Amino acid sequence: MGIPQPFSDAIKLFVKEQAKPTPANKSPFMVAPTMALILALMMWAVYPHSHQSYFLQFSVLYFLCVSSMNVYATFMAGWSSNSKYALLGALRGVAQTISYEVSMSLILLSALVLTMTMDFTKMISYSWMLLMLMPLTVTWFITSLAETNRTPFDFAEGESELVSGFNIEYSSGLFAMIFMAE
Repeated sequence: MGIPQPFSDAIKLFVKEQAKPTPANKSPFMVAPTMALILALMMWAVYPHSHQSYFLQFSVLYFLCVSSMNVYATFMAGWSSNSKYALLGALRGVAQTISYEVSMSLILLSALVLTMTMDFTKMISYSWMLLMLMPLTVTWFITSLAETNRTPFDFAEGESELVSGFNIEYSSGLFAMIFMAE
């Protein structure tokens, strides 16, 4: 019964009128959600598959570059609204993302040294190493949760201040794009 609910919510948000804050910087305010959604969709290019029509030789490097670019979209979304609460949420999110990006890069570097490849598709043949490197796998999982601001690591939202993070000034379609990017 609840499967069509996200689709109906997305349609409702895209149909609503966009309210732009008066002091906002208009072009970065509009570009930031679009950039966040495009970067999130670009991450699907590194999804390992068996079909060789689309092949990224350096998919690990591509993954690190695209995931680190999300910092710019987050900061631009918070800064462009000219709201001190949105900027504070953006700075919290950027600081958290950058700090966990370092540990994620080091974990990937150790996996690259062991497998001697920079391609996620070729790394699948080394999946037996997950059992051997269980502490590294658990650390990767925890770092991925922190990188995406999931439940135990959602510091940027600051519920004690009743502020939702960098996206407090966004509504309708732009908010839907930020929500889909997260």
